[in-house]
Amino acid sequence: MTTHIPASHRVHTVIDSPYGALTLVAEDGGLAGLYMEQQRHRPPEESFGERDSRPFGEVEAQLEEYFSGRRTEFDLPLRLRGTPFQRTVWEALLGIPFGSTVSYGQLAATIGRPAAARAVGLANGRNPVGIIVPCHRVLGSTGDLTGYGGGLDRKQRLLGFERQGARQLMLPA
Repeated sequence: MTTHIPASHRVHTVIDSPYGALTLVAEDGGLAGLYMEQQRHRPPEESFGERDSRPFGEVEAQLEEYFSGRRTEFDLPLRLRGTPFQRTVWEALLGIPFGSTVSYGQLAATIGRPAAARAVGLANGRNPVGIIVPCHRVLGSTGDLTGYGGGLDRKQRLLGFERQGARQLMLPA
């Protein structure tokens, strides 16, 4: 059951995951944040609103399906706050398929700003809804794991998990 969240009212909950505790933040009826423990650019706790798990049933269900290898795409209402450029980058992240990666330069070219790889990297680092908006799927130009707000270890683990899952999806039944 989804509870309607009044405009400008933020609530949050904390759930367990294979990557540590995740703080989910809802605003205006959509997911506005998914933050990992000790995440860079994590907003202060007091900005998350009161604790209330009721609005997060579908988010939790889809994350559980993802972590168990039964989901490769999310279908959730998102409420992403950022500059127009950041929102453009975050929207482009949603187009990177499960198990795939792109470079910051490729992502910059995708949004029509081929010289903006560094700005794309900065916007990527400010993504407020990690995992669901898959900023972990972006690598350096040489394929190196570079910057990840949740930490490079988590990025490596997420990419490994997705690569393994993508291989399983390609195996004949």
